[in-house]
Amino acid sequence: MRNDLTIYDAVADRWWSDDIRWVRTLKNLVPGRLSWFDTRIDWQGKRVLDLGCAGGFMAEALAARGAHVTGIDPARHAIAAARAHAATGGHDIGYHVGVGEALPYPPAGFDAVVCVDVLEHARDLDRVLAEVARVLRPGGMFLFDTINRTRVARLATITLAEDILRLLPRGTHDPALYIRPRELRAAMARAGLEPGPMTGLGPRGINRRGDPVFGRLPLRSVLYMGTASKPEAA
Repeated sequence: MRNDLTIYDAVADRWWSDDIRWVRTLKNLVPGRLSWFDTRIDWQGKRVLDLGCAGGFMAEALAARGAHVTGIDPARHAIAAARAHAATGGHDIGYHVGVGEALPYPPAGFDAVVCVDVLEHARDLDRVLAEVARVLRPGGMFLFDTINRTRVARLATITLAEDILRLLPRGTHDPALYIRPRELRAAMARAGLEPGPMTGLGPRGINRRGDPVFGRLPLRSVLYMGTASKPEAA
């Protein structure tokens, strides 16, 4: 089965244990993402929605930067793990079970929506982006990453990451759901968002455990991240 989202609940009880390589890979992606996101927005005091938060890696990193964070994910057990870990760490993060196509929040409630490792799993991309635009305040920012629909991306994420290196469980992704940058720009525009800059994201080295560490790359042929904004007049 492709696009298997049950994997997040299956390992929820060990999400923060660091003993599962593919979960460590997701954790290792957070600093690489934030090394660029931090140049686009000052998180301090911002109301931020982490859309597709899983067990809370990004949410806690944003809370540590002074943001008022809400996290949402369909994986019920992962949300329970996120709540428990936030409580032990003293983070005041509101976590909810839900999906991006029907966010349970009022309009214009967030200064920023962060959506990483999510869009390439969405069955209804237009609906998710419409919901993002709805819950953003005018002038708010959407920050995301996703996977490009290219042959090299399929080789890197399916053949290498899933089948050979096991950096991800087999079946995590469906390459048919990958999104080309121009397609994503068009979809964001349809939702009423103004697309901003994009940049590549990928491995920049190996840590002591033999896991990849990530950062900004000039090429967007595999992973890419970017921003969009909701017009002030919206």
